Amino acid sequence: MESVTDGYCIEKILAGRTEYFSVLMKKYSQPVFSLIVKMAGNREDAEELTQDVFLKVFRSLSTFRGNSSFSTWLYRIAYNTAISAMRKPKPEWLPFEEIADTADEDAEDEVAGLDSNIQLDRLQKALQQLPPDDRALLMLFYTHEKTVDEISIITRLSRPNVKTKLHRIRKKLLLLMTEDI
Repeated sequence: MESVTDGYCIEKILAGRTEYFSVLMKKYSQPVFSLIVKMAGNREDAEELTQDVFLKVFRSLSTFRGNSSFSTWLYRIAYNTAISAMRKPKPEWLPFEEIADTADEDAEDEVAGLDSNIQLDRLQKALQQLPPDDRALLMLFYTHEKTVDEISIITRLSRPNVKTKLHRIRKKLLLLMTEDI
């Protein structure tokens, strides 16, 4: 069963062969979990949300129209589930104007001058300071290698908005990584 396509599995599941859902779960559970854990910030919430995602996927599989890849459709459900769960009062973040005023070249030079282990540590800490939806966009783009178009479908943001948000998030990260240098 391992070499079958997503489309084949979906066809079999919809025909009543629910054991094929395990193929999809095996293929996608870890990537979905890694996206959600970055958004949720802890493993326990991410495990629960990942289960919720696959339950939603199973229940609504008949609504999958194939307008995008199955993984894009699945990531949209995962993203929306995680964002819905994370809706709480958010901490104050730096306004974009303050971030835009930082000298990018100076900040990049400061970070580049650090030991790679320190850079990685600062990056991890900076990522944790970002709002969950910002972390999700970065994860989709860099970790899951989704295109801007796919992210636009998943998040229901316009393509230009995705590009702008990614640009602003990168600037935030750079600023957060250089705060104490």
